[in-house]
Amino acid sequence: MQAAALERAPTILIVDDDIDLRESLGELLETEGFEVATAPDGLAALDQLRRGLRPSVILLDLMMPRMNGWDFRQQQRSDEDLKDIPVVVISAAGLSAAAVKTQLGDVGFVPKPTPEADLLDEIRNRSSR
Repeated sequence: MQAAALERAPTILIVDDDIDLRESLGELLETEGFEVATAPDGLAALDQLRRGLRPSVILLDLMMPRMNGWDFRQQQRSDEDLKDIPVVVISAAGLSAAAVKTQLGDVGFVPKPTPEADLLDEIRNRSSR
């Protein structure tokens, strides 16, 4: 086997309470060569991350039960082990990219409904940093 074949594909963590969206985005990303992990809310995502998951990018919804995207991002940014994992916000909250960046820091932003090409561009841009 070649060394490249042994390398794992980059992992994307999808954090969204909408199971249909998690599944459809997961299928899209897998066809693009990514590994996919999912979480239904910020608490579940933090649990996975604190147990060692290190995705190349986190796709983060803002409006979720238990722990929303704003609270997740605050926790992530205050954790030395997690703060440098790139985030792309995917949200139907009606916010502008500038407003999201003002509130959440250096994140990518793609509004819902999410255009596939825009999402893939943002993931590739964030994961190459």
